[in-house]
Amino acid sequence: MQKVLVDLLQSDSQISVIGTARDGEEALSKIKSLHPDVVTLDIEMPRMNGLTTVRKIMETNPLPVVMISALAQREAQLTLKALEFGAVDYVPKPSGPISLNMNAVKTELISKVKTAASANIRRVKTRAMEAIAPSTAKSSDRIISIAASTGGPAAVAYVLRHVPENTPPILVVQHMQKGMTKLFAEGLNQECKIKVKEAEEGDVVQEGFALIAPGGSHMVVAKNGKINLTTSPPVNYVRPSADVMMKSAAKTYAAKSIGVILTGMGVDGAKGIEAIKKKGGVTIAQDKKTCVVFGMPDAAIKTGCVDFVTPLEGIPKEIMDACED
Repeated sequence: MQKVLVDLLQSDSQISVIGTARDGEEALSKIKSLHPDVVTLDIEMPRMNGLTTVRKIMETNPLPVVMISALAQREAQLTLKALEFGAVDYVPKPSGPISLNMNAVKTELISKVKTAASANIRRVKTRAMEAIAPSTAKSSDRIISIAASTGGPAAVAYVLRHVPENTPPILVVQHMQKGMTKLFAEGLNQECKIKVKEAEEGDVVQEGFALIAPGGSHMVVAKNGKINLTTSPPVNYVRPSADVMMKSAAKTYAAKSIGVILTGMGVDGAKGIEAIKKKGGVTIAQDKKTCVVFGMPDAAIKTGCVDFVTPLEGIPKEIMDACED
């Protein structure tokens, strides 16, 4: 598998593979001597697995990491945790004959490694955050729409962990494959004051709940607060799309809608932010310094429709302040 990955990466003239490692311990040693721009890591390795290796990289020598993972439940859960620890992205392992399946993921692998090379990676810090008071806004008054892509799992997790239990309803689009979004929601549900679940057709938005759009489906909120999932064509090359979600929130909740754009590549969410602002809602974007990839926030900011540009650590409070207005 390692040789196949090396061959695929080196098939692109802009990528040079400067070293390989048998396990996490050897990887840490070679990182110190070779100073790579990007590291790819398998989740399952002898001696030190990928999750532990990511954590040590982010604590001691932060640099972009792309995980290589099967989408079976155990590896998928570990991959999500690695993303929360600071890995930039992941690429699924082939599920069948290597020659066929690795060629199928070649484009994705090369694209994600190139994106990772320009990612902004920060040293992992543990810092106390001032407690945020519970909201006094009526749950039916507001809806919060959050969009994220590359680098998003850690950012979304941070925001959801730091909002109080009576936060108005939250909708989340995190660009992620089908199956991974369910595991992402389940993991967050165990760690947050609010309830978190993958959205299902007919769910009703409610106070203290975050609904995460399932991979492969657009999510919209109707006038009765019900969630509708569709498999209409991708928007901005993605499904779920933040633009689809945010436009529906703007249409349904008008000035009571709050839009938040977190780290991510591309422009998804920019038109959604415009729609929310035109209806009189509040719009927030993560700042460049704390983004892994500034593409989505930058596109939103360039519309002129973003009210607040805020470091990740300040976004939970910014959201709750907007709920009180």
